[in-house]
This record gives sequence, C-alpha cells and structure tokens, in this order.
Amino acid sequence: MPPTATRVIRGLLLAALLLPFPLGAVQELAEVTQQIEAPRTPGAAGPEGLPLAELLEAAGVPGVSVAVVRDFQLHWSRAFGVADVETGVPVQEETLFQAASISKPVTAMAALRLVREGRIALDGDVNGMLRSWQVPLRPEHDVTPVTPRSLFSHTSGADDGFGFPGYDPAAPRPDLHGILNGEAPSNVGPVHFARPPYQAYKYSGGGTTIMQLALTELTDRPFAALMEATVLSPLGMTRSSFQQPLSSEWTTHAARAHDGAGRARSAPWHVYPEQAAAGLWTTATDLARFIAEVQQAALGPEGAVLDRAMALEMITPVGVGPYGVGLALEKRGEGWYFSHSGSNRGFRGLILGHVRKGYGVAILTNADNGREVIDELLARVAAAYGWDMLDGPLRR
Repeated sequence: MPPTATRVIRGLLLAALLLPFPLGAVQELAEVTQQIEAPRTPGAAGPEGLPLAELLEAAGVPGVSVAVVRDFQLHWSRAFGVADVETGVPVQEETLFQAASISKPVTAMAALRLVREGRIALDGDVNGMLRSWQVPLRPEHDVTPVTPRSLFSHTSGADDGFGFPGYDPAAPRPDLHGILNGEAPSNVGPVHFARPPYQAYKYSGGGTTIMQLALTELTDRPFAALMEATVLSPLGMTRSSFQQPLSSEWTTHAARAHDGAGRARSAPWHVYPEQAAAGLWTTATDLARFIAEVQQAALGPEGAVLDRAMALEMITPVGVGPYGVGLALEKRGEGWYFSHSGSNRGFRGLILGHVRKGYGVAILTNADNGREVIDELLARVAAAYGWDMLDGPLRR
C-alpha cells in the first residue's frame, strides 16, 4: 500500500477513536436527525407532510429543543429555529426555556427526596409543615388531612384550577401569602378547598404553591436554592434554575416568549413567583436527565435522588384521577407512560417516558402555538426510534 494511503487510513482510524461516539453511533444519530427534520408522511396536507423548518414556520413557532432518552439515558438532542425572532439568535441545546407546569414533577421529586430522608411524611398533614399560613380547615380534615401526596396528585380538594398567568418583569409581584390568599397584586383568586381529599381530581397549581411554602419553611432555604441542592445538582441539570426572576448571567441564554403567530411578545418573558408550579427554566437535555432518573430509580435499588420506593410513588396512580405524585400516568397498549405538559405565556413543553422500557422525550418550544409542533415531533421521535405507543394524542 502506498505511504500516502497508509497515512490517510491511519488518520481516519485515529479520528474515529477520538470521536465522542463510535462511527456507527454517529451515523445512527445523523439518521435520527434526518428523520426528525424530514416530513413524516411526504405529501400529506397536515403537519406530518412538512419538513421541520416549514412546520415551525407554519405553526408560528420560532424555536424548539428536543432530547430523547433511550435505554434509561440521554441518547440524542438537537435544537432548531431561533430563540428570538427579533434578533435571529439560533436556539442551541444550551438555550433555556420556561418549563411551565413541568416544574411541578421536578418539585415533587424534591419533596420525595425529603420523604426519603425522613424529613417529611408523604401522608402527613401539610399544616404540620407550615408556619406562616394554614390550609383552611373543613370538618372532614379531622379524618383525612390535606397531605403532600394529595397536593401533588391534584386530589387535595383544592378548587382553584390554576394555571398562573405570571407577571410582566416590571410589574409588582405578590409573595406566596398574597398568592394563596388572592390578595393584590396577585392576578389569581385565593386557594380554597371545596371537597374532602381523594374524593375527586381537579388540577391545582395553587396546591403546588402550598407545597412551595411548606418546603421553604420546613428547610429554611430559598426555594431555588433548595431545588438546586436536592434535584438539579445531583442530576447534573446544570442548565436549569428555579430563579424567578432569572439572574442576568442566565438571561443572555434564555429563549424569548412568542405569541400564537410567532411574534415576539412585548415582554421577553413573564416572571412566576409560583416557582414550584411554573418557575423552572431549563433545557430539553436537562429534562431528559430528569426522565431518566425516574426510570432508573424505579428499576432500583436507587437513582441519584430517589430510591425505588420514592420513584414508584411518582409512577403509581393514587387511585383518583390520572396522577401519581407529580406525574400524569396513562396506560397505552402494553405499558404505562408518565408525562407532564407545560404552558406558560409564550412557552409550551412536554416530557414523556415509558415506565418500564427506558425511553422518553422532552420537547420545549418558545411560542403559544407550540403544542402543534410538540405533537408532530413526538410522533416523529416515536417513528425514528420504533416506539410502540403513539396510537393517538396524549391526554392533556
């Protein structure tokens, strides 16, 4: 063999050894990317017939970030589009999005870690954790108290139905007591209880806000610092924060909020003092790590944050409504899936994982119409990876 050819072959072999993935894996990842970007059904009239770039434009969604879990670990992640239509700055895998209500299961994981450590009781009276505010007592609470389990599964009897709209960064914001009591400048009504715990399911952001106050008072720590120590840092979620408002060192990496037509909103994003319910800034990659922690810990004996018993609390229905502790659960075909969606002003997101098979996906968008893109990307990821569960839209 000529010396030049030998040098070329040696160079190629060395380059292959230096790659972060074997050549076969690199080719596989490239094929996944190609399948995600290409139309799922070429020639079809709907979203499935559009290349991803055209889908984003048609839906009025400037940018999206996607991360996939396979075999209980992060496998693939990509970002597409722009973080801000006015600047044209592209979305990167490190770009921060508001996770909105996906904050709730992350908060539930922190609470379960404290349960694991013996610091709180999952089925204990939450009023025993609270110092400065109390759940308004009803006669039935003497028999069945409001507990962390009931609050995280939306079965506590809280009747608020929140949903938080957030606040313009320049506007006055209430503290947690003002939010729970519905006092100005709060833009939501008070959290009140209309029925006994575990009698019915009703989604309640207010219930999660009660847990935010309980956790901060129990630990004597600011909520963002508590979440960093108990969940974000142990899971390596280094591009995530519950800071509200976000500090200047993070805002330069944050996606901007856009309306349903893909236009930049007047404020780059809203601020959410309801941190536990709506305040997480994160990336799809970091949320994939969260998905994998639930799955790995459920296998046992333990993950980085949860042991098997605590992970099973998240993925076992409480018996009323579709939730375990913090996560929505749904049986589809041969298996169970956990999920949570998120909807803040100008942001939409989704996490989904198979309870047993170790696959899942996190998708984050920076526009009010992100749901259309999320649904189509979910179908494309399922097709690219050969998943067997997407026979219809997920429960919202």
